[in-house]
Amino acid sequence: MTGKGGLTQQHADRILAGRTVEDAAARLEPDCADLPEIPIGSAKVNRERASRIWDQMGGDPQWREILLDRSADELECYQGNIENAIGVMRMPIGLAGPLRVNGLSAKGDYPIPLATTEAALVASYHRGCRVLTMAGGASAMVLYESIARAPAFAFETASDACRFVVWALAQFDVFREKVAATTSHGKLIDVGSTVEGNHVYLNFEYTTGDASGQNMVTLATQAVCDYILEASPVLPVRHYVESNLSGDKKASARAFSTARGKKVTADARLPAELVEKYLHTTPQAMRDYWQMSAIGGVLSGTIGIQGHFANGLAALYLATGQDVACVAESATGVTRFEVTEEGDLYASVTLPGIMVGTVGGGTGLPTQKACLELMGLYGDGKSRALAEVCAGLLLAGELSIIAALSAGHFSRAHRKLARTRKTDP
Repeated sequence: MTGKGGLTQQHADRILAGRTVEDAAARLEPDCADLPEIPIGSAKVNRERASRIWDQMGGDPQWREILLDRSADELECYQGNIENAIGVMRMPIGLAGPLRVNGLSAKGDYPIPLATTEAALVASYHRGCRVLTMAGGASAMVLYESIARAPAFAFETASDACRFVVWALAQFDVFREKVAATTSHGKLIDVGSTVEGNHVYLNFEYTTGDASGQNMVTLATQAVCDYILEASPVLPVRHYVESNLSGDKKASARAFSTARGKKVTADARLPAELVEKYLHTTPQAMRDYWQMSAIGGVLSGTIGIQGHFANGLAALYLATGQDVACVAESATGVTRFEVTEEGDLYASVTLPGIMVGTVGGGTGLPTQKACLELMGLYGDGKSRALAEVCAGLLLAGELSIIAALSAGHFSRAHRKLARTRKTDP
């Protein structure tokens, strides 16, 4: 504790906000008086159900009009995507590109819809897409595909755990049959194990076709767990269908060093004159900034080395109906800049965890499907192409932001594009 007026005391004063410690502690006690009415949860999505929730919570009519009344007739199309629906949120969608992608699956010029409320974001990605396209496009390829679900099993002793592992790893063909009975799209491709004392973690790796696949692999793994409980010669004391080992919806060193979803890389070589004309800086300045920022990332303990993958992924995921929470795991990876012997800029990104689908989930909703159709990437056989376009987009974003930072334009762009805001509904 520092002396009076020190930072610690100032922080304590801000928390108390003029209260005594006793008053502050009293505010933190459980309060069961005058409990509010809580609407009964429902997965039914329609105007009537939404109106009933509004009536129960007594919300301000002007907010009801904005959230529900203007969109009530289209609510039913969200059946199966939301519970306790009270309306529809609208977000602006901007267009970046077209972005030329030369991929093993994606080949062409792709308009990129980005849903965001952050000023300067679409402009930045558009600038990066422009310079990439002028350079002939980004080369991109999916390197590996898998999504994991990791059930856990607890036993009486480590000896029992080891006996179980020996048995389980010999059941791979049976496990595949159990998985195949739950899905025609998902396939079990590998099973690994981690033993910690009397605990066993099995890591089931799947491919999921053109769906992102989180729900698919959960149901498939549950079927395998049911079989294990029926057939295992060593029964666990308890088990869980997911142990937190898979890295689902979180950044993890495991996923970074292997793959989760689709591992993708993209690169491009930009002539110095294009960098100077469109990015208003030089390859050397961008390389120098990248080197210093890479060390900054190491010093801060980030997983990977990159500028702002999450910006482009979140905006594209929102626009195309992906699971936005997967940005937590998708936005890890490595950006690398070099200056070639000829003085040009070599730039690459590698992302081990792009979680995208072109069928299922939110991809079939009206605006999200429209955005995928705009890109020509809705439906079967398109998910690998979408992942390659994601990598190209993120490469464009890295080029633009690092150019702005290396040239000292970063703050100026935000000040210019976010200088006026309309906040009233």
